[in-house]
Amino acid sequence: MSFWASATPSTDGARPPLARGPLVFLWHYVKARPAGFLGTAVMVLAAASCAVAVQYAMKLIVDAMADGDRPGVWWGVCVFLALIAGENVLWRLGGWAACHIIVDTGVRIRLDLFDHLCGHAAQYFARNFAGALGGRITGTAGAFGSIATTLMWKIAPPVVDFVGAVMIFAMIDDATAAALVTAAGLAAVAVGRFGGRGRPLHLAYAEEGNQVGGDLIDTVGNVWAVTAFSARSRELRRLERRFRGEAAAQKRSWLYLEKTRTLHDGALCVLAGAMLAWVILLWSRGAVTPGDVVVVSALTFRILHGSRDVAFAMVGTAQDLAQIAETLRVIGRDHAITETPHAVEASPGAGEIVIDCLSFAYPNGHVVFHDLSLRIPAGQRLGVIGPSGAGKSTLIKLLLRLEEPQSGRILIDGRDIRDMTLDSLRNLMAVVPQEVALFHRSIGDNIRYGRPDATDREVAEAGRLAQCQDFVSALPEGYDTPVGDRGVALSGGQRQRVAIARAILRQPPILILDEATSALDRKSETEVRRALAEVMRARTVVAIAHDLDSLDGFDRLIELDRGAITRDGAYPDFRVPVSAERLSERQSARSVM
Repeated sequence: MSFWASATPSTDGARPPLARGPLVFLWHYVKARPAGFLGTAVMVLAAASCAVAVQYAMKLIVDAMADGDRPGVWWGVCVFLALIAGENVLWRLGGWAACHIIVDTGVRIRLDLFDHLCGHAAQYFARNFAGALGGRITGTAGAFGSIATTLMWKIAPPVVDFVGAVMIFAMIDDATAAALVTAAGLAAVAVGRFGGRGRPLHLAYAEEGNQVGGDLIDTVGNVWAVTAFSARSRELRRLERRFRGEAAAQKRSWLYLEKTRTLHDGALCVLAGAMLAWVILLWSRGAVTPGDVVVVSALTFRILHGSRDVAFAMVGTAQDLAQIAETLRVIGRDHAITETPHAVEASPGAGEIVIDCLSFAYPNGHVVFHDLSLRIPAGQRLGVIGPSGAGKSTLIKLLLRLEEPQSGRILIDGRDIRDMTLDSLRNLMAVVPQEVALFHRSIGDNIRYGRPDATDREVAEAGRLAQCQDFVSALPEGYDTPVGDRGVALSGGQRQRVAIARAILRQPPILILDEATSALDRKSETEVRRALAEVMRARTVVAIAHDLDSLDGFDRLIELDRGAITRDGAYPDFRVPVSAERLSERQSARSVM
């Protein structure tokens, strides 16, 4: 099996060329497995050649029968059966090989596209339907499979038929061969040109299908809100409009294909009849044998029928290439945040964070930070408060390099985070967000997500420290219990404690809490805070909160407002306004700590 499909994406390990168009993109995967694709193509072409030769064997049989040559008849039958058997064996071998090579390449395409998708910045995902993005990845792998099978089974065989028929006809009569070339060429050009005019209709249907699919997945993902706001009927009507719009686009695309088929069928009747009349006329003059009449009529119909398949296959291939091009345009665009060529793996250290003259603005021109400077000593627990839009969440995105500042720098343990590989940078941190992202997997798998090699005992210990043991022990499958889609089987407090256990298990030098208790009831908040006390020990902590009391016991608090630090101090005196002069003195003192 390794002969047909390699586990690596390419022969040189290079990433696929996403920005150079669909043909170059697909060629990358063909080059990665040359033996598999070449071997499959050879078997398909050989099988198609046998199919043409079968028609010639039939001519030999008919001519032998007309001449009364019994040995010749049986010889022709033997050749005929041998070719039929060879054709079938080659088709099955080609199908076996294509099954491995096409399916495995589709897997590689999806992995490569997913890998590239995950490298986009946070703003990218805010502008695109998650469902539509996933659909594009799956659709691109499907389009590759469709193109590969179309080339091997719908284009290559008719081309072989055509070449073989021209060779056979040339042996019979030059004029017949010329007539076949002219007839097949006219049919293919006419159907191809007429069919090509429908390309905008096919693209419109594909785009509408992507949008509707993404909309449906988005609605299903928010079914709780649909139910809670009694919006079932409203959403049903809205989706009906979207579905009917998609259906109308599909009908326009489909009916145009039917018009193209009608055009070809008419041309087929005329041209096949003309070719048959021509060869019968030659027979009546004694210019050809009865076997020639049989082979010419059979191959003429086969070739003209195949020309329709080729024309439609070309239209379908153009549609598939357009779908791949659309995916590459949306998903394959360059990353806004990339690793520098000299980036190195970051090793866990003490966890000191220094923000130096940082300026950041969103693409819409909204300025969040201007020359922001802040030093967080290793092991310090820093609380960050401020009104909505002050820049608290943006600060976390910048620390994780989910966004890139326009100027300034962030250092961790004295090293610029832009000099670290992205994965190693993020391995230095664990984030406990307000909206916990849980996978539709078991509780244990979700806790282990930050450290996949952790043992069951380590997972259970992290769960105990995060106060998960009480509710997990009451579940029938314990840590093997599935949490449901996005953790719907757990309460808000339980999901938060699972997230905290995940952070404890990861054991990072830096912990980021993004309003980790703001959405909880009093009892759950108390339990989560007790769990957080465990994970915050001997770590640098940056905690965002709206409630000042949730930061009681932190070493230091700062207030952000309009992207600037307006207050900086300890919890007991933080409610007392600080003058600008005093704030400047504190910041200067902390910058030299």
